Order: sequence, then C-alpha cells, then structure tokens
Amino acid sequence: MNRLAYEKSPYLLQHKDNPVDWYPWCAAAFARAESEDKPILLSVGYSTCHWCHVMAQESFDDAEVAKILNKDYICIKVDREERPDIDAVYMRACQAINGSGGWPMTVFMTPDQKPFFAGTYFPKHSRRGQIGLIELLEQISRLWEKRRRSLFDAGEQITAAMIGMQHMENGEPSEKLLQDACEALRGSFDPRWGGFGPAPKFPMPHNLIFLMRCGETDLACKTLTAMARGGIFDQIGGGFSRYSTDEKWCRPHFEKMLYDNALLLMAYTEAHARTHNGFYAQIAERTLKYIIRELQSPDGGFYCGQDADSEGVEGRYYTFTPEEIRSVLGDEEGKRFCRLYGIDAQNSIPNLIGSESDPWPSDDARIVRLCQYRKARARLHTDDKILLSWNAWTILALAQSGHPDEAIKAQRFMEENMTDRGNRLYLRFRDGEAANIGQLDDYAVYALALLALYRETFNAEYLEQAVFRAEQMRDLFEDKDGGGYYLTAHDAQKLISRPKETYDGAIPSGNSAAAMLLEHLAQLTGDGKWREAADRQMRFMAGQAKSCPSGYCFAMLAMRKWLDPSRELIVCGSEIPPELKTLRRSGLNILYKSAANAPLLAKCAPFTADYPIPARGTVWYLCENGVCRKPASCFEELEIGYTHS
Repeated sequence: MNRLAYEKSPYLLQHKDNPVDWYPWCAAAFARAESEDKPILLSVGYSTCHWCHVMAQESFDDAEVAKILNKDYICIKVDREERPDIDAVYMRACQAINGSGGWPMTVFMTPDQKPFFAGTYFPKHSRRGQIGLIELLEQISRLWEKRRRSLFDAGEQITAAMIGMQHMENGEPSEKLLQDACEALRGSFDPRWGGFGPAPKFPMPHNLIFLMRCGETDLACKTLTAMARGGIFDQIGGGFSRYSTDEKWCRPHFEKMLYDNALLLMAYTEAHARTHNGFYAQIAERTLKYIIRELQSPDGGFYCGQDADSEGVEGRYYTFTPEEIRSVLGDEEGKRFCRLYGIDAQNSIPNLIGSESDPWPSDDARIVRLCQYRKARARLHTDDKILLSWNAWTILALAQSGHPDEAIKAQRFMEENMTDRGNRLYLRFRDGEAANIGQLDDYAVYALALLALYRETFNAEYLEQAVFRAEQMRDLFEDKDGGGYYLTAHDAQKLISRPKETYDGAIPSGNSAAAMLLEHLAQLTGDGKWREAADRQMRFMAGQAKSCPSGYCFAMLAMRKWLDPSRELIVCGSEIPPELKTLRRSGLNILYKSAANAPLLAKCAPFTADYPIPARGTVWYLCENGVCRKPASCFEELEIGYTHS
C-alpha cells in the first residue's frame, strides 16, 4: 500500500496497492525530487478510463516496472477529473510535443514542474514500432545521468511555448462566424450514418444543439436518430456510452459519463421540442432514467460515471450471446429480441441499426428481466465522486427537460456540501469531504444552472444566486488585460502556467459557458455591467473561434443569442399565470414580478423597479430589440412567436 491509500479519489485509490511508490500531487513530492536529484513521472487519468486500466495492469502493477520507477523517479498520480487545472497544463505540453493527447497521460518533468517529454499510453515493452515504458524509462534515466542539460533545455522550451500559446487576440462576433461553423460541420457530415468525420465518432451534443438553432435540424436529427438506434445507446438500460469506435454508432467504447448523458438529455429534449417526434422524447426519458437510477447519490448529487470494463473485460456488462438472451427470455421471445436487436454469432451488442421497428419500452417486462440478469451477471465500477461542474450541467439538463424537483435536489446538495465558509465553491465531493477550490467551469456552469432553475420556477432567489456566482466568476477568473477567463482563480495553487481553456471538446469550455452566462444575464437583468462583460467575452471568443469556428459550438450558441434581437417579457401579478409554463423554453427573457419578490427582483434587474403590480389580474409587458409594446392584460394579446435559446 502506498500514499494514495489516504486519498478520496476513486482513481487514485485504484492505484493504492501498486508496488509503485506513488505520491498525489503535493509539495512533498517535488521537494523529494529536488533533494534526491531525480526526474518526475506524472501519470494522469481517471477511474473509468479503459486504457488507464490497461497501462496499470501491464506496468504499474508490475514489479519490474515499479523497481525502475522507485529507483530512478519520483512518481505522481493525478485524477484529471479532480484536478482539471493540472490536466490542462500538461495536456497542452503533450499536444505540443506529439500533436495530440489523451488518457492515460504520461509526462516526464523536472523537479520544478517543467515537462521535457510526454505521451499517452505506453505498453510495458516496445511493440509494433511503439516504445515500451521500460525502454523509455531506461533512456530517460541515461539522459538524466549524462545529458541532463538537454532535458532541462527541452523543459524550458516547452514551458515557454505553452506560455506563448496563451496570447489570444480578440475578434468581432458575426453571422459569418456562425455560417462558417455550420459549413464546416456540414462538410464533415456523414450522410449515411450521421455524425461528423470518420470513426471514432463522438456524440458532441452541443454541436447538434447549435445546428438545430441555426436551421440545420435535419443534420442534427439524423445524427440523434442514428445514435439512439445504435449500440452507443444502451438499448437495455438507457444512457449513452462515451463514443463509437465504428462509423455506424454500433460498437461503443462502453464507459458512460455523467456529462455526456446530461448534454445528450438537453439535445434530445430540444429535438423533440422542434420536431414533436415522440422517439426523441422516449430517448430523453430513458437517458434521464439512467442518470437517476445509476448515477444519483442518495443525497441528490450525481456521480461521475461508470466503467467500460467489468471482470477485466471491456463491455462484458453490456454484451449478450443469443444463447444468453434465450435463457433469460425463453426461446420464442429470445429469438424475437435477437432479430430486433441484431444479436447473432457475429454481434453481441444490442442495436436497432437498419430496423424500422420501435424499441421495446423500458418498462417492458422482457427489458426489465434483461436488466436484472446483467446486473446479477457482472458488476460495473461507478466513480462515485461528485463534481460540481458536471452536476451543474445535469441540473441544467434536468431543468430544461422539465424535471425541476430532481434539479432542485441536486442544487441543494451543492449549496449544502460544496461551498466553504466564505461561500466559495468546491470542485469535488466524495465520502463526506469537499475538496479542491472551484475553477472557472464550476462557477460559470453552476450560474447557468441557477438561471435554468429560475426559468423553470420563477423563484427570484435562483436569479439572485446566479448573479452572485457570476460576480464571483468575474472577480476570481477574468483576465482583465488579455480578455477571457482563466481556468484557475487568482488565489489558486500556482502551476507553471495559468491555463485559459476556450475550445469546446467533449464538454463546452468554461469560457464558452461564461459567454452564454454573461449574455443571458445582460438580456435578463438589463444591467449595464453584464452587457459590458458579455460584449468583452463575445469579442474574446470571436477571436479564438475565427480559425476553427466549428470547434467552438457552445460559444457560437452564445454568439447566436448575442446577434439575435433580444426579447423581454415582464409579467406582473399576484400569482404566476399558468401560461408562463408554455413560454419557459420559448427564447424569451422572462421575469415574473409580484409584491413578494419585487425587492429581490429589483436588486438583480434594476429596471423592473418601475413596473407596477396590478391590484387584480396580470399585466404582460413585451419588449423586442429595445422597443416595448403596449402593456397587455390578456396573454392572447401578446402574439408571441417561438424561438429557442
């Protein structure tokens, strides 16, 4: 047992019995590297990562590898989900060195944290042209002994290059940027199977939402349909796997992540709202049920995800032979299932590819029996730490899909368990402990989630909290000189660079979320400070996106809102009128004012102070692009057209 036994991270705990003398990221590790004059091996991964497991089994559990590491290196293990700042810094180094990155990430660096070599997965021994970890360790040990200056020089050069990459120019938001993003996605679209580019294919739900809001609903819905009928969607238990290894969406990499499923819940909810196709509502509902059933903690927070592997085999939990199906369902129903879901001697992954038939409902007794069978057959590892930003995406998805009770339960968990005495946010909660000060994504996405709760409930306290978290975000993370927002707060632990993440990968970046948040606040509150902040952020993101707009689709969504005419609806009355329920996802910026909430609403949106509350009934004030219509005493007089935001 090594030092990782005292950590809370499920990923670090998976390595506590390695023969490697691991440290968590801490000052003691760097002090020892300095005093013993040794290089550092940094290994970054996460607990549901298949190739992290492979490298651990091949190398970190191996006595021969451990002997070399313990003799010549100081070894540090980091959970990328607990420390996205460390991951961001060294992933940038890995990409600078190799042109790409991924996990596990393997970094060699000096005692002053400067990387001189980096890669991802290494087998124990060299094979098929790829250097093995043992051979790499031996080479670097020799260089450290005989040509150390070259390693230090490489570390200085790589660090300087990383810092130089932080220089970012502003641009101007425009329809052309949005059109360029759409055109790039259209150009890489797979017309046969949906999705974009060759395999492997990733869901990228924010890209699909962007396409729907820019009039490319057909492309988005073809992709959403193909994914939902493929093996990437769990046809038995609901929810989506991380990505598909083939072009048909049939053969997934089986790990399931909270953020993917939350964002996909948003995408399928929007597809249903736009098309009224009940299939999308069904997939949204089954994804929601998966999140609640498998990932919700008893206290209301949501766990990170579930592993691809069970019993040491990737996908074992999710795959079936025809014989297994028949043994569970009986011969006749088993054959029927196998015909519908494509199970035969060549394929063991349930899917509906090529079928026009509807899937069996999730509460069908046959589906329930298969769920129970596979749970008894194999166990899935669940990463049970709770990350604030991922929970915030989930709260946002739950609110937008019309499930405020579960969203409110999770939000209360955040407030009660993941804030400190100064009302700052923590990044992670597990086993009764909150840890690691919140980063940009935590504040930006959580404030967006609070705004979604306000839109769903019209409880002004959520609006007040959203404004407060946005103010914290601005004060803690904004780069007032260079534009945009840093990933880490100004008082956070110092690393060799202070990352500023802008690209929308599997999850929208914190800067894209900040752009969306600031624009929503500017339109909703009418407060000039938020308008100025939103304009600054839009110009910053326009500058980042101009070389590859399709890589910034969540920022493009914010820009779509920035470019479109704003529409505000102020509703004044003694009680919330039922018609507001139909307007929650209409694209309007809606404020509800009553005698009870008037002071709080005026604090958040000062312009509302002048709106009178009628003695009886409701008055509706609709304004469009800076022009206000005549007040209406009847909802039907408004003639509101629908958009989405």
